[in-house]
Amino acid sequence: MKKNQNALMDVIFKNMTRTFAFLVFILLAAIMISLIYGSRESIAEFGFAFLWTNDWNPVTHNYGALVPIVGTVLSSFIALLIAVPVSFGIAMFLTELSPVWLRRPLGTAIEMLAAIPSIIYGMWGLFVFVPIFQQYIQPYVIQAFSGIPVLSQVFSGPPFGIGVFTAGLILSIMVIPFITAVMRDVFELVPPLLKESAYGLGGTTWEVIWKVVLPYTKHGVIGGIMLGLGRALGETMAVTFVIGNAFNLPTSIFSPSNSIASALANEFNEAGGMQKAALLQLGLILFLITTVVLAFSKVLLLRLSKNEGTSR
Repeated sequence: MKKNQNALMDVIFKNMTRTFAFLVFILLAAIMISLIYGSRESIAEFGFAFLWTNDWNPVTHNYGALVPIVGTVLSSFIALLIAVPVSFGIAMFLTELSPVWLRRPLGTAIEMLAAIPSIIYGMWGLFVFVPIFQQYIQPYVIQAFSGIPVLSQVFSGPPFGIGVFTAGLILSIMVIPFITAVMRDVFELVPPLLKESAYGLGGTTWEVIWKVVLPYTKHGVIGGIMLGLGRALGETMAVTFVIGNAFNLPTSIFSPSNSIASALANEFNEAGGMQKAALLQLGLILFLITTVVLAFSKVLLLRLSKNEGTSR
């Protein structure tokens, strides 16, 4: 009797866990279907041209996603460009170079950054960082690169303070705790014997990090970077405060622009008809961008796994 009861409980538990696993796919499918259904008018009206049209005019009912897509991708790229080296340095310091007494308080301070609401980052960026950047930093950067080809175009424009670069910088501060936490955890998993052997062979700290720690933890490092990228792509309130919310293609990294998330936050409450459908299509595009990024990271991790143990 007891044996039959245990077998029944096993069957129930197995089916429950299977249901929970498939529930994730059901939720994803439901979200995608609802976005497609809500944006059906915009899809029928603009088609694929919606992706490369930069016009956004509620008066004439002309809508295009190019500006929000460019703003989202560019600000996220700037965020990773700043956050990845900083996170790597923090994680390396915490695991390899920091005194024991400093590791816990410093690690706690980094983790506390993740607990700050995004709207606080946005308010701090708008009322504290933007005036400083506008008055003391941006004019000198523009002047310093004014005579250099290509760079003079990248760092140009009026010193508004707000813009794509400011949004990317605020995003980098927001994603640093997530990337740092993952990197630190995977770096601590490296067997001490491997590092001690490398030091015993005369390796410097940098050589041990670059040739022992990173190859051993490459999957976790890439996973942490993808986690930070996912957070940057979908961030709303902090970006809304500092990106400028202008439906203009950025001519430099200091130009005001817009992102998908900030466009949704600014216009969705008052939208109706074709504008609401266009906004839902923006949400669908953001959903697909995130899916493509995650799929690319999975493919990259699979390729790295296949190359493990092979000569380079």
